[in-house]
Amino acid sequence: MEQVNIAVVYYSATGTIAEMAREMTVAAEKAGADVRLRKVPELAPASAIDTNPAWAENAEATADVPLATADDLVWADGVLLGSPTRFGNISAQLKQFLDTLGPVWHQGLLADKVYSGFTSTGTAHGGQESTLLALSNTFHHFGGIIVPPGYTDPAKFGDGNPYGTSHFDQGGTAPVGDVTRAAARVQAERVVRFTRAIKDA
Repeated sequence: MEQVNIAVVYYSATGTIAEMAREMTVAAEKAGADVRLRKVPELAPASAIDTNPAWAENAEATADVPLATADDLVWADGVLLGSPTRFGNISAQLKQFLDTLGPVWHQGLLADKVYSGFTSTGTAHGGQESTLLALSNTFHHFGGIIVPPGYTDPAKFGDGNPYGTSHFDQGGTAPVGDVTRAAARVQAERVVRFTRAIKDA
């Protein structure tokens, strides 16, 4: 069986996306992949982070997670990218990281890999689908192979999002639970499976 490399790269302010990323990392490892869990750099000043206890707590809890680099995506055969929704789009922090990838993109080093996205919102109709669709625009420009979870498993009817895993945290009052974790595992396992199939081809 061909060994596959999976990069799970995310931005998380208050911890929801970080928790989803960890769930996907564990699932991908159990599916036999070599996984790099990476966060993108924070752009907000400490003064802003310190005004929100959950934000400050997550910053401290994830201090040991390595920062993502272009090499992590070059190394990977498949990539899972996660971001909270910001006005129906990805966060500035993830976008800034993607904007640094021009040199490796220009060399064709991001093409022919599997890509998939995940997100969360504070409100029930806060732009989950539009965020994932916006993220897929980048995948198209990379020449990536987009692997959405779809409704390929009963667990996906729980979170209800065929574009990727998504979580509604109810303004920070609803932590990541069984429904989101199950959907995250389905997506990560699917990414590993298709990445391996493409690499074996």
